[in-house]
Parts: sequence; structure tokens; C-alpha cells
Amino acid sequence: MIVLDKIRFSYPAESFELRLPHLRIEQGEAVALLGPSGCGKSTLMNLMSGILLPAEGVIQVNGVNIGVLGLAARQRFRLETIGLVPQNFELLDYLTIRENILIPFRISSSRGLTTESRQRCEFLAERAGITRHLEKYPGQLSQGERQRAALCRGLVTSPRLILADEPTGNLDPHNQDRIVALLLDEAKAIGSSVVMITHDPGLLHRFDRSIYLQELLVAGGAA
Repeated sequence: MIVLDKIRFSYPAESFELRLPHLRIEQGEAVALLGPSGCGKSTLMNLMSGILLPAEGVIQVNGVNIGVLGLAARQRFRLETIGLVPQNFELLDYLTIRENILIPFRISSSRGLTTESRQRCEFLAERAGITRHLEKYPGQLSQGERQRAALCRGLVTSPRLILADEPTGNLDPHNQDRIVALLLDEAKAIGSSVVMITHDPGLLHRFDRSIYLQELLVAGGAA
């Protein structure tokens, strides 16, 4: 599902550099990505999604080399293939929670709002415990509720790949368990791969594999 080979990436005018010899994640595999702050976890996730492009190397997602795609093509591929759950939520304040969850259907040229997509929104909101907030705006919700809304948005299109950047970071233990269960259950139901950044060792038993990025970089890759 995801193959990264001989990756090198750096930010302009910064000393940070990410060098990743090789990484492969299979279709349907659930992977926890760990490592200390600043080691490159979020950068790696942005490379997997095509938000960032490497200076060297190949990134294939679902058989597509996203590094050779133009900006518009990468955006279209991301909307059609990847569900993103960013750490800072990225909810639009002027849209209701329902509208935020359904926004991938509004901005994708290949999708449209249907009865099925609206029903999926309702289903995910119920499982995440935010049904009563669907007509509210992000500013009316707590941090944890906004995080759950962002997760629902990432899952609503039934993507082939789900990339989640610390989706349990603002949740209490009960809701942490609820959200990880929702994420992994939905991924399994639709056959999606999952890569989730986490700092919580108590969640690792739920995943097929844990990758410690710092060790991966030092060890020279993992397959």
C-alpha cells in the first residue's frame, strides 16, 4: 500500500533533515508511529500524503508514485485515496460540524453529496459520540469534541489510507479508547491501511505493528 524508498527531505534554511532508506506498509495494516518530538513523524506523514515532496527518493501510495504528480493531481489523489486526521483539527469555523465532516464530498470533483454519504456522516458521528453537536460550530465544542469531528471527517469517504496525527492527544482515557476503536474498526471494515502517530504506549497492543522512527532511521529501514 505504501512504499518509501531512499527518501531524503529537508526544510529550507533549517538544519533538520529526514533520511529514510526504506519503509513498506501493507494494505490493511495498522501501524503506530512513535518517536521523540522533532524526530520527523509529522514530516513523514506529510510526505506519505503528498503534502510535502522529498528532495530524493520514491513514495508510492496504492501503486501511484505521488512524487511525479503535479499539485492539482496530488490534491485530487489525496481526496480520493487518503483520509487525513491532522493534529490541529483544521476544522472551518464558519461551517457546522456536519458540514465540516462532509467537506471532502464538496471539494472533490469526483464525489458528490448523496444520501449514502450523509448516512455515513450520521453513523460516524454516533460512534464518536458527537451526534448532538452536528449542527453546532467548532467554536462551541471542546478540544476533544473537535478532535472527534476531525476523525469523522477523515473516515467519511472510506479512504484506502488513513493518516492520523495524534488523534487521541486531547482526549480522556475513556474517549481515547473509543476513538482508537472507531478508527481501527472502520479501517478493518473497509480494508484501509492506518498510520497513526502516538505517544501513548498503552495503545500499541491495538496495532499490527509499531514503528519507532528514530530506530528506523538509525537501523537503515524496515520492510
